[in-house]
Amino acid sequence: MNVSLFINDALKIFFIFTPFFVLSAFISMTHEMEEKEKKCLAVRVTMGIVVISFCVFLFGKYLFALFGITLDAFRIGAGSILFLSGVSMVGGTSNIKSAGESNDIAIVPLALPITVGPGGIGVLLLFGAEATTLAAKAEIGAAILAACAGVGTLLYFAQFVEKAVGKQGVVILSKVTGLMISAISAQIIFTGIRNFLLL
Repeated sequence: MNVSLFINDALKIFFIFTPFFVLSAFISMTHEMEEKEKKCLAVRVTMGIVVISFCVFLFGKYLFALFGITLDAFRIGAGSILFLSGVSMVGGTSNIKSAGESNDIAIVPLALPITVGPGGIGVLLLFGAEATTLAAKAEIGAAILAACAGVGTLLYFAQFVEKAVGKQGVVILSKVTGLMISAISAQIIFTGIRNFLLL
């Protein structure tokens, strides 16, 4: 395995997952949970990211072709879900109070589309198309695992960040993150609509 190529791909995927944006969203959405619940949720989110990333990397182009889904259609759908999450955070209605309810946000919206968004899916689809040999697939697969582990580590230790910013800081972070998510989701939707109309 080419170590330098592995490190380059792992870092590229890691930052495409926008880890610090994901961390701020995680803190904002889970600030009323117990520490044990947060850690369990972080593990679920990480597992979700791994499964989604490998599904897209290995089978994405076939699944999209099978169901007739384009990347732009995914942008519109994922952007809509993301926008609703952002609005609920700005309005202060995204409180999670139980471990059972935390299952609802582990995959959607935290793993998909906040972490593995249209940009990440596009890159993973590209990696899947370019990796024509078993060695290349193994190298990129290892890079995906490393990037997912990095994001998962940030989420697992999110309580340290939460303690650092304080309760009022979390409230402010929730509002700001909600606005950021809404703006990003709007851009994702507009990009999908524009590309769809230009076809």
